[in-house]
Amino acid sequence: MAEEDAASAVDAPFARRAFGRASASYDAAAVLQGEVRNLLLERLELTELEPRIVLDAGAGTGLGGQALKRRYPRSQVLAVDSAHGMLRAAAARSSWLRPLARVCADVGSLPLKDASVDLIFSNFMLPWGDPDRVFAEFRRVLAPRGLLTFTTLGPDTLRELRSAWASADSSPRVHPFMDMHDLGDALVRSGFAEPVLDVERYTLEYADVSHLAADLKAVGEVNALAGRRKGLTGPRIFEAMRAAYEAHRRNGRLPATYEVVFGQAWGPRESPDRLASSNTVSLEDMRRQLAGKRGRR
Repeated sequence: MAEEDAASAVDAPFARRAFGRASASYDAAAVLQGEVRNLLLERLELTELEPRIVLDAGAGTGLGGQALKRRYPRSQVLAVDSAHGMLRAAAARSSWLRPLARVCADVGSLPLKDASVDLIFSNFMLPWGDPDRVFAEFRRVLAPRGLLTFTTLGPDTLRELRSAWASADSSPRVHPFMDMHDLGDALVRSGFAEPVLDVERYTLEYADVSHLAADLKAVGEVNALAGRRKGLTGPRIFEAMRAAYEAHRRNGRLPATYEVVFGQAWGPRESPDRLASSNTVSLEDMRRQLAGKRGRR
């Protein structure tokens, strides 16, 4: 079991280099990431936060940080990413009107003081780290009654690709994404209060598997598993995977499923017995209020 866990761990330096190389192509290819980021930002409308310090964890090219700065113009927004290339792209987008403080760091070891951040915003960053380590660090830097809001990927993500590769090659090819319930348990273990998680499913469609592979590479989502097969994939193995994927073709297109987990949790008050529940809404309330806002537009 230990060997299996080690093989499914993320090779962080390899992932960091992949995201750095993808910085020029990311925005054009990250259609789903942008849609999900907008939904995550929309959910902030249900809170009455006035954050002084906002942390965009896994900031990428800075689009989320710029949106957070527009929403909270009086706040200082920290754009944190481990990939230099992404932060260079964020710097090119930043302006004197909405400057972002850019910090190159591992989110599992943030160069920030305890209880110094009022809002942590993170879109699609968690799959590339150890959730227990990341949540513990988020809890450390989050101020009392501060909010963590994030998205990540669930285990049904890229299930068609996972199945196709499994039929062609015994080495791991697609990351084993964490289940929503396990994420909730990890939040509680880390000391967060009132976690709320829900799932949305999306299906992207492609003409062929090569276009899917190109999109994944363009956003930096490559196979960064420690137990991955090193070196180039031979044409025989790739052709076997491609043929297996064809079994999923519907109406002339190949589907790629994404299970997106939305989560939020609060930092407890100074006393662990008095949780910040006054700002918390249930999942049902959240959906109802968001539906009402859309209907009025």
